[in-house]
Amino acid sequence: MVTRMVDLRSDTVTKPTEAMRAAMVTAEVDDDVLGADPTAFQLESEVAKIMGKEAGLFVPSGTMGNLISVLVHCDIRGSEVILGDNSHIHIYENGGISTIGGVHPRPVKNNEDGTMDINLIEAAIRDPRGELVYPTTRLICLENSHANSGGRCLSVAYTDRVGELATKHGLKLHIDGARIFNASVALGVPVHRLVQAADSISVCLSKGLGAPVGSVIVGSKSFITKARRLRKTLGGGMRQVGFICAAAFVALQENVGKLEGDHKKAKVLAEGLNQIKGLRVDVAAVQTNIIYFDIVEGSKLTAEKLYKNLEEHGVLVMPEGPARSVCSLKDLPGFWKTYLYMFLLLLIPEILIKLGCIT
Repeated sequence: MVTRMVDLRSDTVTKPTEAMRAAMVTAEVDDDVLGADPTAFQLESEVAKIMGKEAGLFVPSGTMGNLISVLVHCDIRGSEVILGDNSHIHIYENGGISTIGGVHPRPVKNNEDGTMDINLIEAAIRDPRGELVYPTTRLICLENSHANSGGRCLSVAYTDRVGELATKHGLKLHIDGARIFNASVALGVPVHRLVQAADSISVCLSKGLGAPVGSVIVGSKSFITKARRLRKTLGGGMRQVGFICAAAFVALQENVGKLEGDHKKAKVLAEGLNQIKGLRVDVAAVQTNIIYFDIVEGSKLTAEKLYKNLEEHGVLVMPEGPARSVCSLKDLPGFWKTYLYMFLLLLIPEILIKLGCIT
């Protein structure tokens, strides 16, 4: 069996650092369901402050964070949410907004850059005069950065325009900010400005930031009061959760500044992959830490052979439509953090030669 030296499946494979583990050992804890855990409160308050919102709530996962947020805004069954047809909420969250919340999704086509056309969003808003037969539109959801668009970022100008549209029609705006810090770093825009137009944001701390578990949702105090009740309903209320929150707080303090390095590694990797005969990468689309690469039509290389041989050589990627690689902070010595990407660039040509695709 090959030792897994290079794991590029996702930035969720990060491991807690020694500083995170030490913080967990010494964390001050209490019963968070009763609202008494000081470390959880510290984390929630800090994330809310960074995002420019009134309050925050720790949840076990981004999926739960998005679900709770949608259900707070769409608190009447039969409500409708407008969201991207290629968004994480629409594709990868098990239809929870419908199966659990009774909320109807109204998908709008995502452009290649993760945006939705503003005119199409407005056209999707239900005419209230048809309330007898239509669901009632109550919410618009955006995703920033947009995972299925290769980690591309929604600009402040675009997000503000969607926020203005929501306000015009009396709707709320939620941002799935699983990688919002990546977007902030890539755009060079303070994160609070990037989400200023949003009524709520779900912020993941266990992806590129490297915390072992958890997300924080932020919004107004009244929003969080309702969210706390829903968290309990969904089984997300935990007791001495400060142990987990302590690690997440360290991740927040120490690793945001390291995301730029992940982005640079992704760009180097994308440029290298694009030089390999039989593979194709849209290098210009690599804005953050996610890379999608395709096998060129007519190539002797097949996806099955590529994934199998990569795995045999200790390299893991996500075998989706186009293959996905994600660069992130790893629990490896500094030398390997740089070398593992060069290792992959050197390794793939050897595999392709073995497969008879290049000479």
